[in-house]
Amino acid sequence: MTAAATTPWWKGAAIYQVYPRSFADSNGDGIGDLAGITARLDYIASLGVDAIWLSPFYPSPMDDFGYDIADYQGVDPIFGTLEDFDALVARAHALGLKVTTDLVFAHTSDKHGWFATSRASKHGDKADWYVWADAKADGSPPTNWQSVFGGPAWTWDARRGQYYMHNFLGSQPQLNVHNPDVQDALLDVVRFWLDRGVDGFRIDAINFSMHDPEFRDNPPAPPSNKPRTRPFDFQKKIHNQSHPDIPLFLERIRALTDQYPGRFTVAEVGGDDAAREMKLFTAGDRRLNSAYGFDFLYAGQLTPQLVREAAESWPDAPGIGWPSWAFENHDAPRALSRWTPEGVDPAAFARMKMALLCALRGNIIIYNGEELGLDQVEIPFELVKDPEALKNWPLTLSRDGARTPLPWAAGESHAGFSSVDPWLPLGAAHGDLAVDRQHGDPVSLLNLTRRLVALRAAHPALRLGANANWIAEGDLLGFDRVAGGESIRCLFNLGGGTLDIASHGTGAEPIVALNGADPAQLPPCGALWLKLEGKNDA
Repeated sequence: MTAAATTPWWKGAAIYQVYPRSFADSNGDGIGDLAGITARLDYIASLGVDAIWLSPFYPSPMDDFGYDIADYQGVDPIFGTLEDFDALVARAHALGLKVTTDLVFAHTSDKHGWFATSRASKHGDKADWYVWADAKADGSPPTNWQSVFGGPAWTWDARRGQYYMHNFLGSQPQLNVHNPDVQDALLDVVRFWLDRGVDGFRIDAINFSMHDPEFRDNPPAPPSNKPRTRPFDFQKKIHNQSHPDIPLFLERIRALTDQYPGRFTVAEVGGDDAAREMKLFTAGDRRLNSAYGFDFLYAGQLTPQLVREAAESWPDAPGIGWPSWAFENHDAPRALSRWTPEGVDPAAFARMKMALLCALRGNIIIYNGEELGLDQVEIPFELVKDPEALKNWPLTLSRDGARTPLPWAAGESHAGFSSVDPWLPLGAAHGDLAVDRQHGDPVSLLNLTRRLVALRAAHPALRLGANANWIAEGDLLGFDRVAGGESIRCLFNLGGGTLDIASHGTGAEPIVALNGADPAQLPPCGALWLKLEGKNDA
């Protein structure tokens, strides 16, 4: 049996993240929906990706735009119905696309029926399904824990005469995942979607899923040069999250998903201790398949050292899990706006950036419009929807600027996304980047993305190979991807000057050469994939 036959589909996969509100509106209400996604799945399949990842579409009051779930086993009416979801899965599978969804297991909405029952009585059904605690003698909250979105991580509830915990919004009460009954209920959620044909799950904020039952205060964070925009930033978060029992729950999730062949699980892990926790949550073969961190998502600058350190933290070694990488997502500003050096052509930088993403060892995730070269949209305060930005304005950049609608047709109203004003405005320049305009342009970023994803899939070294021979010198980034008898050298100029690379690129056949690059030199944003001489395909 060949290695390709035994390698799971998700290993080295390219995954496209769909943000449902902003992908395609099928019913003219200004909000994207499941039917809109289904109608555009051929477009996603044309990218050559292996799977889609759907951000939350479950019933929700939308305080945090779907990450506050009121019913784990349904579809919010703004997105459609369960029948619409089934149709989406069927069409995706017919096109050869896997379907992965978000699961939010650290908290629910306060509109969830579980919370309504829990808050009704200290002694009733589900009384301990959420994290409740008595006030201190002076009436103040049980601990000094702070929420991510600003303010104490505790809200008083007069019905129970206790505080409930929330790591995010006050309307997102913390589940008590220490409770075996809660774990069983969450596993039922996993089983429900597996039975509907879902191929995998991204488990949101999983390191927030368990707290310290002794309710000990967090210590202050040491001095830092990083700006502190929220009370949350002033603490070491060691008691409100990252409990050592979390991996035991992940093992239960993995044991269940393994009953359904070919399923995939990836943890979202952020925070100060993310590197250690990502390894912990994917260690061995009993926990999650992969982990997804924030190495690139919040980085203010793309540097060779950043890429090397991120990649080398996931060596090809026994017991080390498999990484998933993203440069952009729904929580982070568009990378093109964060990373393009002053004086450098953003379109050239976008081409180099996509070539780098497609060359990384691990799974790669392309975000809703990244393949078009969308930049961050400046949303005026009166149109801001992001609850974190509203709480911390103007110190926290609105996440809305990366969530704006996808432009489909340059000459149509709202660039073909919707027939009415969309829930967020499109970027002023995004119409010129619309799918219809780029589809017919052989040198567009869209068509380059298709080519790069296809080359990644065709070359075992790029999809599955190990990293070797790192170069991180000034603006020059280089590494080899090696699998069996195939070796491909990847070279990138992350800066605005021209780099001499004759000693690194000679005697090699270019597979990809971008922005005027050749084996002798890399102009600004130059990128090369080189098949090394004497190395044959595995």
